[in-house]
Amino acid sequence: MSTVTRAGLAEQIYTQVGLSRIESVAFLETVLETMARALESGDSVKISGFGTFMLRRKGRRSGRNPKTGMEIPILPRSVIVFRPSQILRARANGARE
Repeated sequence: MSTVTRAGLAEQIYTQVGLSRIESVAFLETVLETMARALESGDSVKISGFGTFMLRRKGRRSGRNPKTGMEIPILPRSVIVFRPSQILRARANGARE
């Protein structure tokens, strides 16, 4: 098992699409920046056949410091969640297209 990196994605764009290496990196950065801006503004990013990235807001809650046992407040925050499509879920479970 290996990790997918920006460099690896840019290399795949270079070899499969035929853009230059510099254009491939710029293309990838544009796509990632567009996704990040959409999530920053609270929009979901849906990639058909892959899945949906969504921003979920979590409210204030209390937690416990595992070391001391003291109760501490956990402030409200936003988290990014990913929901895979049925196609991706099936592929991850070994189904063929």
